[in-house]
Amino acid sequence: MRILLAEDDRDLGPRIAAALREENFAVDLAADGIDAAHLGETGQYDAAVLDLGLPGLDGVSVLQQWRRAERTLPVLILTARDGWSDKVAGFKAGADDFLVKPFRFEELVMRLRALVRRAAGHAASVLRAGPLQFDSQTGQFELDGLPLRLTAFEWRVLSQLMLRRGAVVERLDLLERVYESDAEVDSNSLEVIVGRLRRKIGAALIETVRGRGYRLVGEG
Repeated sequence: MRILLAEDDRDLGPRIAAALREENFAVDLAADGIDAAHLGETGQYDAAVLDLGLPGLDGVSVLQQWRRAERTLPVLILTARDGWSDKVAGFKAGADDFLVKPFRFEELVMRLRALVRRAAGHAASVLRAGPLQFDSQTGQFELDGLPLRLTAFEWRVLSQLMLRRGAVVERLDLLERVYESDAEVDSNSLEVIVGRLRRKIGAALIETVRGRGYRLVGEG
């Protein structure tokens, strides 16, 4: 899963990004509203964390710009402002959730996971595909009831496939949601990751759809 983080605090922004990466998210950090608006309109993200008090362009204006451009990614507003009017302005602009500073990183992670899951059309937090189980609230995978150990890249690919189980996930879409914007990506990197996943969960669970991408199969 790939997250856009728009936070201008030079200490807090990198700390949030590091905490999200510890939970296997790919994170692009924007330190002002202009960069955030551009990234949100041009990149593929599963969710955005948006501070209201951004320099250059405030958070509400950034969000309004995204929604006018028909960008539907779920947005969690993160701000030190706890007034009702600020919350109303954020929700009217198209926000999906609101978290007031100071906050616990664990709560931020859980809220983001819930936003991504609901945006993918899932009401229940536990998703299944045959012997594979994904608890989207904790981020844990199990195979035949046993914990599955995955690298960050494997987790990102498998979570995308699980959230869209049964549907073809385009190769380019997977690449954009697995790697951060400044990453150097080898041409066969996705195939290598999928190959490792097949060895861990069974080759039959991940189908290759020639010329398009991959599909996770198995009863839910």
